[in-house]
Amino acid sequence: MNENLMLYLIAYLLGGVPFGLIFGKIFAKVDITTEGSGSIGATNVLRVLKQHDPKLAKKIAILTVIFDVLKGVAPILIARTFDVSQSMLWGMAVLSVVGHCFSPFLKFEGGKGVATGAGVIACFLPLEIAIALLTWFLIGKILKISSLASLGALAALIIASFILHPDMNGIHSHAPLLIIAFLVVYKHLPNIKRLLSGTEQKVI
Repeated sequence: MNENLMLYLIAYLLGGVPFGLIFGKIFAKVDITTEGSGSIGATNVLRVLKQHDPKLAKKIAILTVIFDVLKGVAPILIARTFDVSQSMLWGMAVLSVVGHCFSPFLKFEGGKGVATGAGVIACFLPLEIAIALLTWFLIGKILKISSLASLGALAALIIASFILHPDMNGIHSHAPLLIIAFLVVYKHLPNIKRLLSGTEQKVI
């Protein structure tokens, strides 16, 4: 198999590992894909497991975030040690998020791409991610709506990237970043509809 295709495949398959589902089943004996939003992300892990085991819910949600970040970051950092091109690394980043959002292990269902997306983008644009995380924290702290915090952070990230890196080192294009942003927004469409109708749930 072509080396580039192998790296892309590894990034996609690792991105598709549903850690939220795995941890929910191992530690709480709960299938989070059958409750709440059905997402494998940390927000749904927290919301669902709070109903079953409130003391354990936050710990598993944090564990889910950590592993969802690592599954995107790890293959990129490893590939960097082999002097892989920047465009190739960005391609792996996109495929990690595609894997998380459309997991081959879950009949191409999955999460919303926020943690994995933040992890892979941090490999290239750490300052922009810091700005996005601050935005996410402030919106989440004040409004306590996870989807709104994530979308606000995404908007801050995109704006910051055009200001701080208008030429994007190594690839001279914002296309990979915008593809990741599109995936995150697409997976948040049900949340956006609820936000517009005022029915989106808060994370308490």
